[in-house]
Amino acid sequence: MSLNTFGHLFRVTTWGESHGPALGATVDGCPPGVPIDEAALQQWLDLRKPGQNKYTTQRREPDAVKILSGVFEGQTTGTPVQLMIENTDQRSKDYSEIAAKFRPGHADITYFQKYGLRDFRGGGRSSARETAARVAAGGLARAALAELAPGLQITGYMVQMGAQAIDRSRFDWEEIARNPFWCPDADAAEGWADYLDGLRKSGDSVGAVIEVTARGVPAGLGAPIYGKLDTDLAAAMMSINAVKAVEIGEGMAAATLTGSENADEITMGPDGPVYSSNHAGGILGGISTGQDVVVRFAVKPTSSILTPRRTVTVRGEETEIVTKGRHDPCVGIRAVPVGEAMMACVILDHLLLHRGQIGANRGHIG
Repeated sequence: MSLNTFGHLFRVTTWGESHGPALGATVDGCPPGVPIDEAALQQWLDLRKPGQNKYTTQRREPDAVKILSGVFEGQTTGTPVQLMIENTDQRSKDYSEIAAKFRPGHADITYFQKYGLRDFRGGGRSSARETAARVAAGGLARAALAELAPGLQITGYMVQMGAQAIDRSRFDWEEIARNPFWCPDADAAEGWADYLDGLRKSGDSVGAVIEVTARGVPAGLGAPIYGKLDTDLAAAMMSINAVKAVEIGEGMAAATLTGSENADEITMGPDGPVYSSNHAGGILGGISTGQDVVVRFAVKPTSSILTPRRTVTVRGEETEIVTKGRHDPCVGIRAVPVGEAMMACVILDHLLLHRGQIGANRGHIG
């Protein structure tokens, strides 16, 4: 069992390696009649691709996506959609010195322990380059959501870099696209620029916290116990390379609240129930409430750094390692469009499941 597939009805299988000839995704279960072309997918890949500024890896990949199947005359046919992205700027020689060494903090050692071999050229499947395929699949999910839930909007942004968090009182949706960190706080973004520049020049790296909000999610998505919307969202975000923690809504901070503080009070508005707050992150009992769905995940610092680290070789010899090559000083920056893509895939999957079992919501209030 290879476990390279996620989703229930909208199923995504990614394939390929960081330094192979290409990578991509096979998407099955996309409804027919969804308007799509390569340009519509490319707009999302362009947000993730490397080399866009000095704060990301300088690997130069166009990340040009090709649609090989499942689309005819600009519309999905209902058959599997094959998406391919060619690798054009591999420098495998950068990794020749670590062929027999394991990078601390990286999956090198666990891949070898499990499989007895590993692709040392950039990490193979463990490389964050695999996420380009997810973003392509997420673009297809967004196109389908635009047809099935036109008011739905998914936005990701960075809320913390290292120990430096944003000031929520300065949160500005419009600011997110104005800085290289997808930061909704202009003052925080300015401070992060100087901080990350210093880390980059010293050959070190830092982690980050990303938040993804889906606005306009209809109530009723998800199912009790094993089919919870938040279960699949947590799994989807945790599957992203370098993610070490996931929160829904208030997350871990909910443990610090009293019941009266945490419970989102409900009143009746002109169009249905209205909640006084959103500590639940738009999900109660695994089912969407109609509020914003809010997911947060923590990305660890990039493991490939120029700072010397102690390690061992395949033979068990103790040694030291410096990882050369082109790496992100804060991989959280390019994780933002990846988180958006995973949110889109999960919500579309649950929307299709809901339509298949229930159709329209059966419970009406007011």
